[in-house]
Order: sequence, then C-alpha cells, then structure tokens
Amino acid sequence: MLTQKFYDVLKNEGVVSIVSWAEGEPHIVNTWNSYLVVSSDERILIPAYAMRRTEKNADQNNKVKMTLGSKEVLGYNDYQGTGFVVEGTANFLESGAEFDMMKEKFSFLTRVLEITVSSAKQML
Repeated sequence: MLTQKFYDVLKNEGVVSIVSWAEGEPHIVNTWNSYLVVSSDERILIPAYAMRRTEKNADQNNKVKMTLGSKEVLGYNDYQGTGFVVEGTANFLESGAEFDMMKEKFSFLTRVLEITVSSAKQML
C-alpha cells in the first residue's frame, strides 16, 4: 500500500500532522518525517511524548488522518514537492518489542503511536 514515493518522502525532513477526533472538535498534533518508522507489515510507528488528547480520542474513536510531505521529492508532472494523506486506525503501545525498539531510537518517548494504514494517497 505504501509506495516508493512515500518512502522517499520519509527520507527528507518535513512536518507530519495527525488528526484525531471523538467528541467536539478535531485535534491536531505534529511531529517530523524522521520520527516515523514503518514496520514490515506497513504499520507506522511514531514516538509519543505528549499526545494525551490524541490517545484519549483514540480510546473513543480510533480513526486518524495524517498528512506528510517534502518539497525535496518530485511529485506528479515533476512538481517540486509531494505529500500524502494517510488514513488508518490508532493504537498506543506502552510495552513490547516494538516499544523497546522505538525507545532505543527515541529516548524521549513515553508511548508509541501505532497507525495501521487503511489508505495512503499521494496528493501532489
């Protein structure tokens, strides 16, 4: 599901926005492309330090949307830059092998946001 272009974007720094919602307004948190780790089965693992509202929303509604991009990767028709909208379900990990692996890479995390991807659409 995740294309080579998606992986090319991850190799370049850019902002990532994650949207969650339950009751009330949608909530947005940000992180960086370089913090995303893709598992062998294409789940996206993200170090979480705060993200408490995101976790609370995911407990009620585990659907999330995420955007990411980079101006360093050519998009459609050689457009300078490309980005993706990813949809999926969220889960927070507090232990286990993937938590430990992420903790080694990102010592600041308190949990790992795991996104199981249902779609990833290139936008530019």
